[in-house]
Amino acid sequence: MEEKEKKTRFEEFKVTGSEILEKIKEIIKEGNARRIIFKTEDGKTFMEIPLTVGIVGTLIAPVWAAIGAVAALASKLTIVVEKEEPDK
Repeated sequence: MEEKEKKTRFEEFKVTGSEILEKIKEIIKEGNARRIIFKTEDGKTFMEIPLTVGIVGTLIAPVWAAIGAVAALASKLTIVVEKEEPDK
C-alpha cells in the first residue's frame, strides 16, 4: 500500500490579546494543526506549541496557562498555524 506524502502549509491570523484563546480553541477543534507559533508585532517568534495527539490530550492545562499568560501580556500578535494535509 502506498503512503501518501503530506504537504505542510501555514496560515497566519492577526489577533488581539482578548481573541487569542478563542482562536486557539478553534484551531485545535479543527484537528489538523501540527504546531502553533506566536509572533510579536515586529515578527519575532516568542512561543511555539507543538500539537501532537499526545500533547493535546495530556498537557492541555499547562498549554492553556501559557496561552493565557501570552493573552494577558500581548495587545496584538500573529498566530501562525502549521498544518499537514495529505497530498492528493
